Amino acid sequence: MSCMVKICGINSEDAAMAAMSAGADALGYVFFPPSPRHISLNGATTLTERVPDSILKVGLFVEAGDEALENAIKAGRLDVIQMHGKESPERVAEVKEKFGLRVMKAVSVSTSDDIDAAAANFDGVADFLLFDAKPPKESILPGGNAVSFDWTLLTGRSFKSSWMLAGGLDPDNVTDAVRISGAPWVDVSSGVEKTKGVKDARKIADFIRAAKGY
Repeated sequence: MSCMVKICGINSEDAAMAAMSAGADALGYVFFPPSPRHISLNGATTLTERVPDSILKVGLFVEAGDEALENAIKAGRLDVIQMHGKESPERVAEVKEKFGLRVMKAVSVSTSDDIDAAAANFDGVADFLLFDAKPPKESILPGGNAVSFDWTLLTGRSFKSSWMLAGGLDPDNVTDAVRISGAPWVDVSSGVEKTKGVKDARKIADFIRAAKGY
């Protein structure tokens, strides 16, 4: 068992170095000010100078306009645009065409109907589908809420787009999550933190080792 790993919410040099040294395949920068994991444009520029081209740089946005996207793409030399709001399939296609980058669409999941709707609307439109748990009603954050969903909902599913599993993953459960769901990618944020917005190098290493079956 092995899969690709994205560490999201990278906002410090220590976190970036910990993720890269542990074998992360992608780093996620959160460009969403309400999040405790938010990174500034200058911060993204500084971190990106240390990231090799072999590691994907993913920018997370929530219903961002073109100017905000363009500024972040330049600052972080982004490879992938992650759309984590209520963006339409038309908006996903528009962003992909305008910026010429791969686009990831996050989808909130609680039932199989949510996965069916995502497949109907975004499969083959977005380059990646990110299946995340629906956030608690009181949360202002679309992700990073340490909430999971039933992984068996994805068992045996196939999509035109590549896809990622997220939501409540941590070093202790990611092995089972990959085995049950069949996910080719996993995405983690809060599950490898010591406090909100602050990554834990040991948890990152343990998570990647468990996900990849080292």
